[in-house]
Amino acid sequence: MAGHEIPEPADRKQVADPLSDLQAAEETCHSCDPAFRHGVVVGFDGSTSSERALAYAIGMARRSGSGLIIVHVANRLPTTVWAGCEPPVFVDVPDHRTEVLGLELACAEYLTEVPWILVERGGDICHELEEVGREYSADAIVVGSTHGIVGRIFGSVAGRLARRAQRPVVVIP
Repeated sequence: MAGHEIPEPADRKQVADPLSDLQAAEETCHSCDPAFRHGVVVGFDGSTSSERALAYAIGMARRSGSGLIIVHVANRLPTTVWAGCEPPVFVDVPDHRTEVLGLELACAEYLTEVPWILVERGGDICHELEEVGREYSADAIVVGSTHGIVGRIFGSVAGRLARRAQRPVVVIP
């Protein structure tokens, strides 16, 4: 019975097309400067280990001819003590440290060799570094090693990031 079509019901839901979902996700992702696409992401908080990581990341970016995405993750604190009933709510603490770091970086002569941007985020450091890496399709994430008792108790940022990241992680001692 050639030429016979059964009409689709009006209330039938369409099955999602994987290609259209991918295209929609790419459209919602903010476009970034091509100099930073496939760049090097580096976590920076002004500490000695993060300064060493920044120096290494500058060299990586210069050798690969790409941009440098410097990420500072602001602190988040629980607004209430968790009593077992509801999960704690987190609030971003005003962190003027990013502004100070930005001014210091803007005046730094060692950053004149590569294009760079400073990105501020709030939340879990590992998640935010990986998220920025995904947004910019970064070739690598560079972090400094964590020293001290906090890193031993909760696990170092570098160790947690290396276990979960979808791109190479370089840990600078």
